Amino acid sequence: MSAYKQVVKLDPDPLAPYAISPGWQVGDLLFLSGQAAINEQGEVVGPADFDAQLAQVFKNIDRVLHAAGSSKDQIVKVTIYLTDMQNFPKIVQARKVYFEYPYPADTIVEVQALALPDLMVEIDVIAAV
Repeated sequence: MSAYKQVVKLDPDPLAPYAISPGWQVGDLLFLSGQAAINEQGEVVGPADFDAQLAQVFKNIDRVLHAAGSSKDQIVKVTIYLTDMQNFPKIVQARKVYFEYPYPADTIVEVQALALPDLMVEIDVIAAV
């Protein structure tokens, strides 16, 4: 017997031009694609402004979670990609603001680049539905 699976749909979907689904529900788990500082119109938010980008990333995560019938308090795992690990203290502070105890499991890595040159942070999440 195969597990229930369903794609998460957004309208408008800023990831559609890149042939990426916003996320998938598989059984009781939700797997989000990496969310970056791209608004609903597909434009990069806050070039050279890490704080603005991070705020947009969390806004996008909330939007996809809501579309799937979940919420940030259901997140169990995050993976954070930074182009500059100097922003790590801002990530720690953001986790304290965005999440509550018990905090999700977390992996953070520095990468050379993200999909678009102006992007500085991307976060993907796994959440319960």
